[in-house]
Amino acid sequence: MSSFDDTNYYFRRAAKVMDLGDRIQELLLEPYRELTVNIPLEMDNGEIRTFTGYRIQHNNSRGPMKGGLRYHPQVDVNETKSLASLMTWKTAVVEIPFGGAKGGITVDPSELSDRENERLTRKFIQRIHENIGPMKDIPAPDMNTNPQVMAYIMNEYSKFYGHSPAVVTGKPLDLHGSPGRDEATGRGVMYVTEQALETMGTAISQCSFVVQGFGNVGSHTCRLLAAEGGKILATSDVNGGLYNPEGLDIPALLAYMAQHRTIKGFPGGHSISNEEMLVLRCDVLIPAALGHVLTRDNAKDVQARVVIEAANAPTTPDADEIFDKRGIMVVPDILANAGGVTVSYFEWTQNIQQFTWELEKVNQELRRIMLKAFHTTYKVATEKKLSMRTAAFIVGIGRVGKATVLQGLA
Repeated sequence: MSSFDDTNYYFRRAAKVMDLGDRIQELLLEPYRELTVNIPLEMDNGEIRTFTGYRIQHNNSRGPMKGGLRYHPQVDVNETKSLASLMTWKTAVVEIPFGGAKGGITVDPSELSDRENERLTRKFIQRIHENIGPMKDIPAPDMNTNPQVMAYIMNEYSKFYGHSPAVVTGKPLDLHGSPGRDEATGRGVMYVTEQALETMGTAISQCSFVVQGFGNVGSHTCRLLAAEGGKILATSDVNGGLYNPEGLDIPALLAYMAQHRTIKGFPGGHSISNEEMLVLRCDVLIPAALGHVLTRDNAKDVQARVVIEAANAPTTPDADEIFDKRGIMVVPDILANAGGVTVSYFEWTQNIQQFTWELEKVNQELRRIMLKAFHTTYKVATEKKLSMRTAAFIVGIGRVGKATVLQGLA
């Protein structure tokens, strides 16, 4: 199945429990708009290359569409449709007034100079600016994009429409970004991990963790879990993984990463592959990198009690069914990693109001929203004897469906 098929599988499974009619299902499944653009770019050496960019706008029943922008060689229309759909349900699960969208450019950003990256970003916005905006569709950082890329987007869009900081979130603080946005996804992961463990009668300080991925989300997740007393047994980046049965020294690893731009060679752990890492004995497994890493082939060997999906779509439907049968709690991506879009909402709100919140308020409100979303989902799961994923989809579909029906179809 494609990525979009996987997402629709989870949707239909929840829709069946809800007894949702076929016509309503199709109405909620299909994207509102699909944009595909060609982006010719003059490289620094004078060569002309053409890149493909996408923006899939899935649903705007509950508010402006919202979703990240990723630069990666594997970006394609099916993956982008899947991620846009997930954003629709994610924003509904945490009950913030956005719909779902996603975008990307099929490119390996490591092959671009900073000047090429800037020109590529600006030309992409030149091609889609009429279809995005503070009240239409608001991009944000995702894989291989960052606050600097968001600054280019804000500046390029503002050339057409005047000063418009609310067109994009995840911006630098000096360009109207929000305190706490950079760590928001990881902090949200920590909050839902805390709550999941509480339902089992334990706490972060009593548990061991494997975090696959040490990028923005994974590194902040590791740092925050370690600060709460959690033992981080293993983590990884594109060059491989590190394992220490006594627990990795996360502050030292962060300092090493800042200096070397990789965790490879860190003296406080042993080398381990990503495949080996996923099946290590631990209390909590947190995939925080690419999608589709937990599959039919390795799900039976996972030894964690809980899986927290910090990445988007890390678990295939086959693996999800195996985890369900084995009694492994999976906190799904549309709940677990919703901290990022939640603080993006705070940033957008601050930009609209032209008023800045303090970091303490951002974190306090993030915790309140994440805990409410977790307990709403957990209540549905326990009362109906469902997995957390199906329960989260039921919550999200119910809210989007009601908004759609209330507005009418005329």
